[in-house]
Amino acid sequence: MQSYSDLSVLIIDPNPAMRGNLHNMLNQASITRIEYAVSSGTAIRQLGNKRFDVILCEYDLGSGNEDSGQDGQQLLEDLRHHRLIDRSTIFIMLTSEAVQSKVMGAAELTPTDYVLKPFTVDGLMQRIARAVDRRAVFMHIYQLIGQGQQREAIAACQEAEASNPRFATDFARLRAEMHVELGELANAELVYQTALAGRQLGWAQLGLARCQFGLERYDDAMQTLERALEVNPNLMGAYDLLARTYEAMGQAPQAKKILEDAVAMSPNLVHRLRHLGEVSYETGDISAAEKAFRQVVSKARYSEFRDPEDHVNLVRALVRKGDVDQASNVIRDMERTLRASANTEVCKHISSALLLDVTGHSTEAASELSNAVTAVGMARGLSNQLRIGLVNSCLKHRLDKDAADVVMHMMNDNDKPITMEEAVSVFEKAGRHDLARGVGDKIDNVMQELVTEAEAMARQGDHRAAVATLHQALRRTPGNLKVLYAAVGAILRQLDELGWEAPLGEQAGTLIGRIRRLDPESPALEALLVQYAGTQRKYGISTTA
Repeated sequence: MQSYSDLSVLIIDPNPAMRGNLHNMLNQASITRIEYAVSSGTAIRQLGNKRFDVILCEYDLGSGNEDSGQDGQQLLEDLRHHRLIDRSTIFIMLTSEAVQSKVMGAAELTPTDYVLKPFTVDGLMQRIARAVDRRAVFMHIYQLIGQGQQREAIAACQEAEASNPRFATDFARLRAEMHVELGELANAELVYQTALAGRQLGWAQLGLARCQFGLERYDDAMQTLERALEVNPNLMGAYDLLARTYEAMGQAPQAKKILEDAVAMSPNLVHRLRHLGEVSYETGDISAAEKAFRQVVSKARYSEFRDPEDHVNLVRALVRKGDVDQASNVIRDMERTLRASANTEVCKHISSALLLDVTGHSTEAASELSNAVTAVGMARGLSNQLRIGLVNSCLKHRLDKDAADVVMHMMNDNDKPITMEEAVSVFEKAGRHDLARGVGDKIDNVMQELVTEAEAMARQGDHRAAVATLHQALRRTPGNLKVLYAAVGAILRQLDELGWEAPLGEQAGTLIGRIRRLDPESPALEALLVQYAGTQRKYGISTTA
């Protein structure tokens, strides 16, 4: 048997006898760097401090008791979402049951392999060997991706497709994913279309549909997804994207039906249940919303990454039903079981305000909303949906300043910023045109300050900082012509002074295209085109804006 003594392995299993059996099997292949985790929580803490080459994870981490912790599928969902394992980690799920919902649920999270018990040492090592051999072929590209060098990874994939024809399709898939990460959806779409030429590949159909969705070609995305599901009804990601496509087209009831079908087939993914709850609430099916949100709270109970927003969603559904007692119980559960944090404080205050409102205590509800707004300033990672809901609640209680403060906080959130148009829209939809104008003026002033700051940086020769500052402004006001002109000018100055960088040059062309759509007759646009062409000629670049 081939030796894999350099491999580090984490065994996640609550059963000491099974841990011992796996340990002995691995020792027969000279694998001795072995550590153990007896639950999802201990596994997450270990993976937060150390990486492993291989993870062997029992599906039933609760030993059959649903109230004793996460299962392996829920753990893998957390590990993927919070990026505690990277592409090079080999994750093998072990289970003694071939239950359809378990197999399908685990498979759609793309573990490296899924092994049914009982298995022999030779059978297990064959799976590990196959995964290790494949990883070795891709490791150089994984390292580039880990270093944030997506463009270099794309080039390496193109070279590898020719030199490793056995994995050419996998390299093409990885290349398309890198284009998506860079926001180059048209390039990714071309890769997916090429992969689909003459073949029905589920991953390529799903990737193509994601590009079409991102480019707002919703009819195309829907047709692609429907074709994919005709060929493979178990392509679970297609249901999620099809639901979002229906939503984008204003067809929430159809989105709800699609999600219900997906949950019936694979009932354990928290993100899908959460989405079903949101769509059910939007369509007025409060009973279905309550059921979905209860499942989310229950399934996430043992996660190290519990989200207090799930409790707010459940409280909102219960309040809408008029079930005050159950809503009170959910709030008490939140206070008792979630660790103290600014996010939890925000959610407790919002939930309490919902309950006080429905019981006729308007003054106390307004006080809780003000407390929530104070806590928002210290919170991190709150969803825009929750914060916009807080804004609307503040407006309902005439807490205008609090509402404006939350919107400005969202504008200044580097992780989940909203654009100026979205910020103004919140107030316009509420019929508060006065606040919309006031916030719009305030945002314009902030953008002008950023433009002035970037100009000062450029004068001092710090061109990269100037470009970064204007990128920050563009994320918030993508249609602001003053910022657009300043951003293109800063990029061209950097290229002129520091040398041509293809991604930056492409971005300048993209931004010029945006200006052309917004301000086609401007003399300033013509001057910018001349400057861009001159910079291209300086470096022998043949493309034009």
